[in-house]
Amino acid sequence: MTESGLRAKGAGSILLIACGALAREILDLKDANGWTHLDLTCLPAKYHLYPDKITAAVRESVAKHRQNYDSIFVVYADCGTGGQLQAACAEMGVEMVKGPHCYSFFEGNERFARHSESEITTFYLTDFLVRQFEAFIIKPMGLDRHPQLRDMYFANYEKLVYQAQTDDPALTEKARAAADRLGLAFERRFTGYGDLATHLAKL
Repeated sequence: MTESGLRAKGAGSILLIACGALAREILDLKDANGWTHLDLTCLPAKYHLYPDKITAAVRESVAKHRQNYDSIFVVYADCGTGGQLQAACAEMGVEMVKGPHCYSFFEGNERFARHSESEITTFYLTDFLVRQFEAFIIKPMGLDRHPQLRDMYFANYEKLVYQAQTDDPALTEKARAAADRLGLAFERRFTGYGDLATHLAKL
C-alpha cells in the first residue's frame, strides 16, 4: 500500500479511488456491511509525503477506470493539495470525502473543527501511521540518522493524539512509545471510522 497502492478488481458498480493509508479501514467497512457493489483501488500511501502528486494521480485513475463503473468516489480529503483536488473532482464530475485531512474526517469534521484551534500544538497519528511510524515519520524526517533533530522539529508541539480506528492494545502501546520517542504527552482518542463510514454508507 505504501509504494504501489491497490488495483481495482472490477467487481463492483462504484469505484472508490482512495489513499493507500485508508485501504484497511475501507476493506473492513466493506466486509462488515456487505458492500459488494463498492470496488476499491488505492494510490500509494507515500503520496502523503508528496501531496503535489495526489491531484494528477487521481485524475489519471479516474480517466483509466471511468468507462468500467457507473460512478466513482474519491476517498481523499484535501490532504495538502490546497484545494486543487476538490477543483479537479468538480471538473471531472466525481464526488470526494469532505474535510481538510483524514484526522478531521476520522474524528468527524464538525467535531474536529470545534477544537482544532485549541490543538494547534497537537501531533496526530491514525492506526495506519502508528503501524508505519518508522516509514512515514522517523525516516522521512531523518530522525533515524539524526535523532538530535527531534527537539527542533517538535519544539512547538505539546502532545500526540492517537486517533484509534480500532480497539487494539498493541497499537495503543506503539502509539504511546511514539509519543515518548518524540518527547510529547500522550492521548488516545477512539474515533472509529468517523465520517469515512458515513460517506461510504451513503454510496
